[in-house]
Amino acid sequence: MSAIIIDGSMVHYEALGRGRPIVFLHGWVGSWRYWISAMQVASTSFRAYAIDLFGFGDTPRDLSRYSLERQSDLINRFLSEMGIGKVALVGHDLGALVGFHYVQQYPKSVDRMMAINCPLDYSQINTRMRTASPAELVDWLSVRTPEATSALSDAAKADPQAIATSMAGLQAHNIFTNVRNLGVPCLFVHGSSNPAISILPPDKFDDMLPMHMHQVTLDGVGHFPMVENPSQFNRLMTDFLALESGISPRELQMKEEWKRRVR
Repeated sequence: MSAIIIDGSMVHYEALGRGRPIVFLHGWVGSWRYWISAMQVASTSFRAYAIDLFGFGDTPRDLSRYSLERQSDLINRFLSEMGIGKVALVGHDLGALVGFHYVQQYPKSVDRMMAINCPLDYSQINTRMRTASPAELVDWLSVRTPEATSALSDAAKADPQAIATSMAGLQAHNIFTNVRNLGVPCLFVHGSSNPAISILPPDKFDDMLPMHMHQVTLDGVGHFPMVENPSQFNRLMTDFLALESGISPRELQMKEEWKRRVR
């Protein structure tokens, strides 16, 4: 277990590999742990970090730090303390929202971003996602395999107030409007069978995206594509990370392994 002290609080993280930095940000259900497979794959070319946000996993609960802005500040302080420069971000629902806040504040510090099952509007979040306990959410959203059970074993540590506060932040602010024109290449990834986050109609979503952003829908997976079908997810992630810096994810070539759907 690795940790760093930020403003008097211990922040838990794990790291693998060598190379350019990539930071994995977990979502509302779980912790750094469900990124293990993706980190192992990324670590062949990258220095992969996964952080437990405030109120999740082994990072302490702190009501004053649950807003999206304060979680984003955690990322900034972590990168600064670790001496990490320009990064790639991979964020899942909450983690993607935190990542977008970081992009808004420090666009020149982010080389590219992958946003998995990220709601761009509060109305996309299923009511059950907003009201159920972390344990109930795991039971509802995860596949029943030993691998999934292990990957999501930290879910019960989540502070429900951390979930509620961040969702309130999404409801109050249109984050996407503030980042869509900053020029950071971004790949949106959606699971076709995700009951928690509804997918915007392709025509509406595509009309929202500038040329440096793109969406992919992975067939046959739900809320946790990195757990439900790691080989599929990791191939898509690897192809995205392999793009030259500044290249739009629209340049990705179609692969049978991850089957994208485009307009």
